[in-house]
Amino acid sequence: MPIPTQAAPSPRSAHPAGATPVDPRSFRSFAEFYPFYLTEHSDRTCRRLHFAGSTLALACLALMVATGHAAWLLVGLLCGYGFAWVGHFVFEKNRPASFKRPLYSFMGDWAMYRDIWRGKVSL
Repeated sequence: MPIPTQAAPSPRSAHPAGATPVDPRSFRSFAEFYPFYLTEHSDRTCRRLHFAGSTLALACLALMVATGHAAWLLVGLLCGYGFAWVGHFVFEKNRPASFKRPLYSFMGDWAMYRDIWRGKVSL
């Protein structure tokens, strides 16, 4: 039996009409930040681009370990962030949280990646 999937919440819940957008720096813990992170990834294409970029980044990490060439780390970072930023600027139409909360955003990328594999976030 397939695991039911759940779409990321609508960004309107984080940015109600007329309200000031949430500042990612206002969260005191990753547990508080992650629900906000998911609202910033409500567009399916954006989530798919994040997933593709993260998968390519992992492949590049494996290539770096296998070959000993550190250049694969740079390629992996370009894949991961490049795909994600295209998702945000072109499809989601928002600024990535990595500009204001880089560590939590990086953690959110991998938490969402895990949750996609577990079927908790739809792809």
